[in-house]
Amino acid sequence: MRKTFAAFLLCSVFTAFPALGQNTAGIALNETSAAPEAIERRPSDSSENKTPENINITDSASQKTEEASSARTTSAEGESLAEKEKKGLFSFLNFSFISPKNSEIAKEAEEHKETFLQAVTRKAEEGNVDAQLSLGYMYLYGDADAGVTADYEQAFKYYSMAAEQGDNIAINNLGSLYYSGVGTKRNPYKAAILFAKAADMGNIEASVNLAFLYLSGSGVRQDSKQAMNYFAKAAEQGNLTAEFMMGYAYYKGFIVGQDFRKAFELMRDPAQAGFDEAQYNLALMYLNGEGITKNYGNAVKYFGASFMQGNVQAMVELAGILAAGQVYPQNIYQAHTLYNIASVRGAPDAAARRDELEKYLKIDEILQAQTEAENFKDQPKELTSYIRKTFGTNIAGYIDEQMPKKPALAKPLYASPADASSQPQSQPASGSRPLL
Repeated sequence: MRKTFAAFLLCSVFTAFPALGQNTAGIALNETSAAPEAIERRPSDSSENKTPENINITDSASQKTEEASSARTTSAEGESLAEKEKKGLFSFLNFSFISPKNSEIAKEAEEHKETFLQAVTRKAEEGNVDAQLSLGYMYLYGDADAGVTADYEQAFKYYSMAAEQGDNIAINNLGSLYYSGVGTKRNPYKAAILFAKAADMGNIEASVNLAFLYLSGSGVRQDSKQAMNYFAKAAEQGNLTAEFMMGYAYYKGFIVGQDFRKAFELMRDPAQAGFDEAQYNLALMYLNGEGITKNYGNAVKYFGASFMQGNVQAMVELAGILAAGQVYPQNIYQAHTLYNIASVRGAPDAAARRDELEKYLKIDEILQAQTEAENFKDQPKELTSYIRKTFGTNIAGYIDEQMPKKPALAKPLYASPADASSQPQSQPASGSRPLL
């Protein structure tokens, strides 16, 4: 019986593209017109066995929030891809295979008077794909109960064996190992070929992986249209990362025509699943009536949900709404607290806006607000945590960086609470109050 898992690997930053050598793991790949076009490749200076910084496993059989991952956007001008890689992480590991402690293998081990490791190794060498995937997993992460120490070369070996038998999950995962440089020399181009092969076989995670490679130009020539094609394919299958990326593309008019209604519909599911960037953008759409009827209550709700996960953009927007009191009841205390948190995290003008609000607060309120800001801890949802650890904290930025640059408009500080509206403004009550 097969069981589905998803995992991601936080890989080290590499600054050069590796050279191409032999065929990928002995797999006969048809490099037709559908295969990714290579970028100029240079010798790699990375070691063959990069140690994962962190690994997290989640049972995805009942979770729609399991996404394969992405890469930083790059362009012909500006920062190099290597510089952009420093801002985010690449991770494309998605494991869907039998549990390492599969009961059938455990039973067979008992019958043959073998340890579980001996049994699963025997079956893997006999050609059992599930055993090969399980053994690859055990060597990648280590399994103290089975007496297995992490060994990336062994992990690569067993994933290669499963991939040679045409298992699309193994092919996608092997691409992840090539991309991350785990158990082998890092080679984004080989990763792209494997992702393309797995995607053609129906592996949705591989489609997302390949989409980000095309979007960023990592291992392949940058092709935003191809990226959107693969995102669209994955979004149709309910992949939440792909849904957000397609929704944001419609929102910005990137490759596809601008369509706020489609943008709203595509970003709604990721937002409801807990992805902070989707929540932030959905809040903006409710606030401005883009693709949906204006609803200030829903805008504040989604801004609040996003900021509680640590989204700085949501903090600033929500603080502005609460400070002005024009579309939502005014709350100077919370606005001050939000600006304080955002200022520590580098939001432009947040400190100045916080200081502007201090004149409307009592000293005990200021001190309490500062204490709350200092004690604030992000509470990211599972989907947000997964995406941040694999992509970074701003995957919408991959598209933003490719949009035509517009002159930056100076954004003034919010009007003082007394001048923000012609209607009377309520003064914040003294004492502590919770954040939204």
